[in-house]
Amino acid sequence: MPESIILACASCRAKNRVPIARISQGPKCGKCGSALPVDDLGKVVAVNDATFEQEVMGSYLPVLVDCWAPWCGPCRSIAPLMEDLAKKYQNRVKIAKVNLDENTGIGSRFSISSVPTLLLVKKGRVIETLLGALPREQLEAAIERLL
Repeated sequence: MPESIILACASCRAKNRVPIARISQGPKCGKCGSALPVDDLGKVVAVNDATFEQEVMGSYLPVLVDCWAPWCGPCRSIAPLMEDLAKKYQNRVKIAKVNLDENTGIGSRFSISSVPTLLLVKKGRVIETLLGALPREQLEAAIERLL
């Protein structure tokens, strides 16, 4: 596990290196003094067409993106697993989800034709694409390959 993480300030977008041991102390931006967003650590982050580039492609952490749709039963069935993985891999992997019914640009950009589709992204590149509601063991193995 890393000793520190990089958090982007929501106000001025400056990147701040924060020791993990000090996360609970409410870190502030070194440039503008605003509180840094630590609430999403260990949680699934909802992204959309407007935030995808910053949250996923520009992430300092590897990202597992769950591309889903509200009408999809298998998509809903893996949602609790995504929450568990976000907690387990917090500070190491970001777990994001994108509703493809509301964000058609992402579906088009990555030629996604079925849901759920999982994208494994590292340093702004899609490293691997997984199709279907996979079991925990396969998802954890994919995350380990990403690390």
